[in-house]
Amino acid sequence: MIFEWHSDLWARALDNAGRMPHALLFSGPAGGGKRVFAEALAARVLCVQPDADGHACGHCEDCQWRLAGNHPDLLRVVPEADQEERSDASTEKAEGGKAASRQIVIDQIRALQQALTTGGHRGSQRVVIVDPADAMNLFTANALLKLLEEPTTHALFLLISSAPKRLLPTIRSRCQTWTFPRPPAELAARWLDGRNLPDAPALLAFCGGMPLAAAALAEGGGAAARRRFADDIATIPGKAALRLAGEWESWLKGKDSLASGFDMPTLVGWMQRWVADLVSVRLGGPVRFFPDREASLRELAGRLSIDAALGCYNEITQSRRVAQHPLNPRLFLEDMLLRYARSLQAAASAGRT
Repeated sequence: MIFEWHSDLWARALDNAGRMPHALLFSGPAGGGKRVFAEALAARVLCVQPDADGHACGHCEDCQWRLAGNHPDLLRVVPEADQEERSDASTEKAEGGKAASRQIVIDQIRALQQALTTGGHRGSQRVVIVDPADAMNLFTANALLKLLEEPTTHALFLLISSAPKRLLPTIRSRCQTWTFPRPPAELAARWLDGRNLPDAPALLAFCGGMPLAAAALAEGGGAAARRRFADDIATIPGKAALRLAGEWESWLKGKDSLASGFDMPTLVGWMQRWVADLVSVRLGGPVRFFPDREASLRELAGRLSIDAALGCYNEITQSRRVAQHPLNPRLFLEDMLLRYARSLQAAASAGRT
């Protein structure tokens, strides 16, 4: 399946059929369908009799293997936490009680290297999907770089990244980059409307116009979580920041949050979007992420000076950089919310400038 907003890129893929470079880097904002495109291209490459439109037929032996999840020439390298085979329990804890890794580890690249030393099934081309390619530390990235520097015959690497600048420059230089732009607003809205999801327009705005991200948020219970977040943060400074920090800590530890992957980095990212809207309103711009909360945002922005608004955004940005591994989650939340509350209170005391 190819999304309508990727039709030009799909045409490019068909034009390059039979003369693909050994490595492609699919780059663009998260939630636009890069992974779906990569899977469709891999299916096209492995299929022995593609349809007239260039898509995999879905009926040949290779397609049947792929659809069953056991094609020997389709190799996926993804973090343990993203593997489709994991159970609900292992989403929270991996074997032995250790949290499932969100990184691609070096052992996975070593296993890939070993797999590529053997020939493809019936001598056919092999396809390697690395997603997200930026989820590697330096050692893992260097191991992958060696494979890209000495490409195996009949192997096509498809690297997917929403943050390509995090990749080693040497990896980027060995890939042909295909840029996946943000989908046109009308196409994204139409696709999302067809799924009959609640709060679709608000979620699409919240996800920056990325339809797959909005759909994933809705299907994972994100609509309710987003409403709770907006209700909670709009109560400050009237509500004590320390009390809200305690409530949010319990929220993050709740069964529903753990099951849906709602974690500290996600929560801080939402906080950053809220403050970004405050800054935008204070500067005379539109409400981008929370259009359904425009009245509250305008009322709060009216209390802020421009300097206070920008300072608050910078502080939240700093908090996001360490949100993945805070030393003490409760103290981290308290500090973030106190800084936010003080920005509002200080501006109110000093008066707008």
